[in-house]
Amino acid sequence: MRPFRKKVALAIDGGGFKGIMVAKALAILEEHLGKPCYEIFKMAVGTSTGSIISTAIGTGMNASQIYELYSNFGKEIFRKTCRYYLWPLTRYKYSNKALIKVLKDSFGEITMGDFWKSGSKFDLVITVRDLVENRTLFVKPWKKEYQKWKAFFAVLASCSVPTYFPVVEGRYIDGGVGSYSNPCYIAAYEAVNCLDWEPEETTLISIGTGRVKKRIEPYTASHYFAWQWISPILDTFLSDTSDQQVRIVRQFFRKLDFRRFQIDIEPVAMDDPSEIKLLTEYGEKLGRMILKDKTDTFSIRPAGFAK
Repeated sequence: MRPFRKKVALAIDGGGFKGIMVAKALAILEEHLGKPCYEIFKMAVGTSTGSIISTAIGTGMNASQIYELYSNFGKEIFRKTCRYYLWPLTRYKYSNKALIKVLKDSFGEITMGDFWKSGSKFDLVITVRDLVENRTLFVKPWKKEYQKWKAFFAVLASCSVPTYFPVVEGRYIDGGVGSYSNPCYIAAYEAVNCLDWEPEETTLISIGTGRVKKRIEPYTASHYFAWQWISPILDTFLSDTSDQQVRIVRQFFRKLDFRRFQIDIEPVAMDDPSEIKLLTEYGEKLGRMILKDKTDTFSIRPAGFAK
């Protein structure tokens, strides 16, 4: 692995319980470098499950502790009750009570502003979609309007995937609903244009939560009923948006040491903690990819895309 530059930032995608892969990969990175993530990274940007990991790093947790957090509480957060089996006749699959408890126990009463008060400031950016104002919020410790937000509340809002968890305060939902399920562009912009980090002195590590390569046999889609289009359209939107963020960073921040890591996986639901063994294996593979600088090349130039 090439050495990191003077300042190192981290960006983590959304993906529900699949965030455990990222935690495992970061634990491997910590072991290799001989120091915890909160000493490696001075800024972390996260969407949904990425906001959990980013906030945990900012509060001083190491990656192994974060991995254990996912391992211990995944089944409780995604516990299948009558509500789950009646979905989609209900408004959402899971109560957020277990998630709130885990976040409060992990992050306590820490506010966003607290990350900016310490001697060694840690910049944390959490993406949240505000339905009332119809825009994506970038919750940061140095922005006055967010300094009094409890960290657990910001994470809860970012993790509230529509139909999976209830809307927070009737207005806040998962930050990945818009264009920022992959927040690497937000991280690059934050580092260079907000914190004034020199691109030549900055490394940005972007980690995905798995790419499922689905292929449709020729003419199959011609026989789809209306409801069968929901899944492929959502998959197309999310995957194309994620890859677009990568291309934007590569195009407009060329002097940045930008490393995007993504892994191909079999279909695994974002709310399926029973696949912990498989996801851990994927995380170990993802960690080895980071150590070998085996960056993602899939989104550099799509097939048929002109130079």
